[in-house]
Amino acid sequence: MNAQQSNIKLVVAGLLLGILMSAMDNTIVATAMYTIVEDLGGFDQIVWVTSAYMVAVMAGTPIFGKLSDMYGRKRFYIFGLVIFLVGSALCGLADNMLQLILFRAIQGIGGGALMPIAFTIVFDLFPAEKRGKMTGLLGAVFGTSSILGPLLGAFITDSIGWEWVFYVNLPIGIISLIFIVTFYKETLSRVQQKIDWTGAATLVGAIICLMFGLELGGQKYAWDSPQILGLFGGFLVLLFIFLWAETRASEPIISFSMFRKRLFASSNAVALCYGAGFIVATVYIPIFIAGVYGGSATDSGLMLMPMMLGSVFGSQIGGMLTTRTTFRNIMILSAICFVSGMFCLSTLTPDTPRGLLTAYMILTGFGVGFSFSVLSVASIHNFDIRQRGAATSTNSFLRSLGMTVGITVFGIIQRNSLSSKLSGAAAGAPGGFDAENATSPDALAQMPPAVQKMVSTALAESIAQSFMWALIPAGLAFLFVLMMGNERVKIQPKTSGAPGGH
Repeated sequence: MNAQQSNIKLVVAGLLLGILMSAMDNTIVATAMYTIVEDLGGFDQIVWVTSAYMVAVMAGTPIFGKLSDMYGRKRFYIFGLVIFLVGSALCGLADNMLQLILFRAIQGIGGGALMPIAFTIVFDLFPAEKRGKMTGLLGAVFGTSSILGPLLGAFITDSIGWEWVFYVNLPIGIISLIFIVTFYKETLSRVQQKIDWTGAATLVGAIICLMFGLELGGQKYAWDSPQILGLFGGFLVLLFIFLWAETRASEPIISFSMFRKRLFASSNAVALCYGAGFIVATVYIPIFIAGVYGGSATDSGLMLMPMMLGSVFGSQIGGMLTTRTTFRNIMILSAICFVSGMFCLSTLTPDTPRGLLTAYMILTGFGVGFSFSVLSVASIHNFDIRQRGAATSTNSFLRSLGMTVGITVFGIIQRNSLSSKLSGAAAGAPGGFDAENATSPDALAQMPPAVQKMVSTALAESIAQSFMWALIPAGLAFLFVLMMGNERVKIQPKTSGAPGGH
């Protein structure tokens, strides 16, 4: 192994640590939220802790992707990493909920740079025939984070303290920073270009309006309230201005000309739909396990392990197949598994054996795993080094958008279904029960076995109904997969021994 190859391996290790840290952050924090609220107060502001981070990530992702194309990957990856670490340290020092929300937004700004730029650096470092394997590795880390986060969060919160769900980022991030600063030698030529400030500002504003409208609607405010209608109205106005600005900018944040390429447009549509469907499984399977089977949050996190293993395996297989067949053929297998898994999950009942649920999770995770690696490679196909950052960041942005809209829409469906079923069950139960708080562990433990059965059945049916509705984006994803065309990775004849940085 020569020094260049050794350096590249250390760069990849640094990128993997950065992806693991940023992708795991939301899930690890969610596990500790109730402990944080007990310490800091501000239960009515709990939704903003997650929203502030997600808004910053989603708004920053396409902007940093474009800036990395214009001025180089290394400086913006380092910038994102440093800002993320500063935000993490500040979060651990927060004295009240308002400070925590502000510091989470700072974290999110950094997080918006890490994921897309890490994938883009891999595309720059490796030739076409090796990108699938490497993005499969990065995708596997991304999939692992969704399961590892809750487990690590529960352990840290119980054993050390909630502050350490933020402080744990510091050693991971510092190692990543050292590896990238020391070993990543970037030779990307820079061309002075005009920054699209109008596009950046309107994109950030539109995302803020959409996110908070979805988060607060039906919870803090009614859907037809002036506050929510105003947020959605602001989103539409700012979106229109953004679209108008992007058609006139010389270097737009999101170039609509890229969507003229069939593979890019269809790959991003698939990412959007996969994000909307898979988030339902990630959120509601633990709720099903805890509420129907009975168990702690840590138990439900462990029960998600089969889905994680399925996604890791699918990501690796998908990455290796990119040099052997077309993107569409690979994603057809992925979509068949994903749709089948979601359909199986829609049949869940309180009598479903745990072993069968495990099989459903493996199937669903395996199907989604392909998308972590294959869609990333497909999204940059046909684009040169000057557009890869924008291409990968757009793909990440749309997947995140799908997750955000998906969990909101299907969350509304599940809540309304559960409320209706519990009200009906309460009316038919001897003596009745408090339908509004029936699913809380304390209230459930005090109920007679017959009533507990009615509540668990209502919860299972409402979650199964959400999975049934989630078949809509899963089915749309299958249709978009069929539109991907016959393109595949083209392997160029080798002219040198080792891959080099660009």
